[in-house]
Amino acid sequence: MFKTLLTAGLLLSLPTLAVAADITGVPKIRDGDQLMIGSVRIRLAGIDAPSTDQLCLNTKTERWTCGVAARDELIKHAGSKTWTCHARSVDRRGRTMARCEVGGEDIQKWLVRNGWALAHTRMSHDYEADEKAAREARAGMWQGAFIAPWDWRVRNKKTTVLGAVKPPDGANAILLASASGPVAPSPDCTIKGNVNSAGECIYHQQTSRWYTQIKMKISKGTRWFCSVEEAEAAGCRETRR
Repeated sequence: MFKTLLTAGLLLSLPTLAVAADITGVPKIRDGDQLMIGSVRIRLAGIDAPSTDQLCLNTKTERWTCGVAARDELIKHAGSKTWTCHARSVDRRGRTMARCEVGGEDIQKWLVRNGWALAHTRMSHDYEADEKAAREARAGMWQGAFIAPWDWRVRNKKTTVLGAVKPPDGANAILLASASGPVAPSPDCTIKGNVNSAGECIYHQQTSRWYTQIKMKISKGTRWFCSVEEAEAAGCRETRR
């Protein structure tokens, strides 16, 4: 009798759980595949977009901040609209992995088809056709040359250079660097991150005592962040001064 009641109770609770899994609201977009709705950190599932300090090459083989462009294009397209995100799981960083839509439009599909993200085929094959369409249309990052975001994050020197433009000699070294040079990649990305002598990643906001003394050099492992959430997601902690 007890087991029957328990099973019935669980079945009755399932619709409530399904509804609770949907997260709805106007997002704060951190980069091409990360955002917040309210206090919930969300990572778009099934795709991978460039980080805000990732570099690509344009049609003239000049460096440009494709990660900032991906974020800004997403903000322009849907940043002021109400999103509905269907939660799938929670990753090791505490982010909710979700498929998100705006007015019935699949946001991940839009990003991949417009060349601002790649299909993350190790996780899902849902967006392979969209990636092929973006590649053929030379949309977004595909107009120039770039490396996959997952290879960029680990600085994989054996990675394949993707895109429509024949890369120049030494393209891998250029593309594996970051935009974390002396100038912030965007006026919104002014938080400085550096590595201390103990190997810890520390982030400094403009009010930090050491902010002006930190020199941003790629060779020193420094990088710019666009938000505290982004810095902490990268494993950095705030300076104690």
